[in-house]
Amino acid sequence: MKIVYLGTPQFAVAPLERLLGMSGAEVIAAVTNLDKPVGRKQVLTPPPVKVLAQSRGIPVLQYKSIRKEGVSDIKRLAPDLMVTCAFGQILSKEILDIPRLGVFNIHGSLLPKYRGASPVQSAILNGEKVTGITIMKTDEGIDTGDILLTESVNIPEGATSGELFEILSALGADCIEKAVKLIAGGNYTLTPQDGAQATHTGIIKKEQAFTDFTESAEKLVNKVRAFNPSPIVYTLLNGLPLKIYKAEKAEGSGAPGEVLKAEGELIVACGAGAVRLLTVQKSGGKAMGAAEFLRGQRLVRGSLIGK
Repeated sequence: MKIVYLGTPQFAVAPLERLLGMSGAEVIAAVTNLDKPVGRKQVLTPPPVKVLAQSRGIPVLQYKSIRKEGVSDIKRLAPDLMVTCAFGQILSKEILDIPRLGVFNIHGSLLPKYRGASPVQSAILNGEKVTGITIMKTDEGIDTGDILLTESVNIPEGATSGELFEILSALGADCIEKAVKLIAGGNYTLTPQDGAQATHTGIIKKEQAFTDFTESAEKLVNKVRAFNPSPIVYTLLNGLPLKIYKAEKAEGSGAPGEVLKAEGELIVACGAGAVRLLTVQKSGGKAMGAAEFLRGQRLVRGSLIGK
C-alpha cells in the first residue's frame, strides 16, 4: 500500500515512524509546511516531520498552500492512501479524491468534541479527565468526517499540554497502525459524527495567555497547564511580564491579584479561591521556583500583581 503522509509538528512524528516500520505499508512521500524562523535569532528550522522523513530517505514536499501548489505532485505520486496528522492545511476535494482508499486523519480528541486547531489544549482548559485519538475519513469540512475508530486515555493529574501531546502522539501511532490494517483488509465501517454534539476550537493566540487573576483558581490552573509549553500564561508585575509555568490551587481569598503570601511560597488571590505560583519567569530572567524568585523580588502580603 503506497501512502503519502501529511504532518508538521512533533505530534505527527510518532505516527509517521510507526507507518515507516509497518509491513505492507510504503510511505512514498511526506508533505509538510514550510521551514520557519525560530527563536530570538530567527533561525530557519525544518518541521519535525521533515527531519524524520529526510533521515529515513523519504522524499519531502513542502507547500505554503497545498491546494494551489500540490495537486499535480500528489496526482503524480498516485498514492493508495493519504494519512494526515496536524498538517495545518485544509485539503480540497480535488486532493481528497486522489487516493483510491481515501484520506484519513489522526485527530487529538474524541470527536465530535473539540474539532479544530487546539483540541489538546481545549481539553485541559475545560478540565476534562478523559480524551483520546480519533481516526476519521477526511471530508471537506473541519474534522467533520466519518469515524473509523477511537481510543480514549485518562488525562494525568496536573498534565500540561506538552505532556498530553506526547501521550496522544504515541496513542496516535497505535491507532493509525490499527486503522491501516483495517483499511487494507477492507473490512471496516465508518460512523457519521453527531454534529449536534460538536464543539469547535480555534488557534490559540498570545493575548489569550494573559491573566489578571479575575478568573477562578481552578480555571487559572487549567489555563497554566493548557498553555504550557506555548504560549505560556503571563501576568504583569510592576508593569513587566511575569510568565507562569506551573501553578496549583491554594487556600485563601482576597481581591484578584492580591498577594496572600510571599515568604517561601507565592500565593495569589483569584476571582474565586487562590493559586500557588510554583514556577515563574520575570522579564529578562530564567524560569525558577517561587522561593528562589522571591529572594530577589520585593513582594509583601497585600501587594497587587496583574496590572
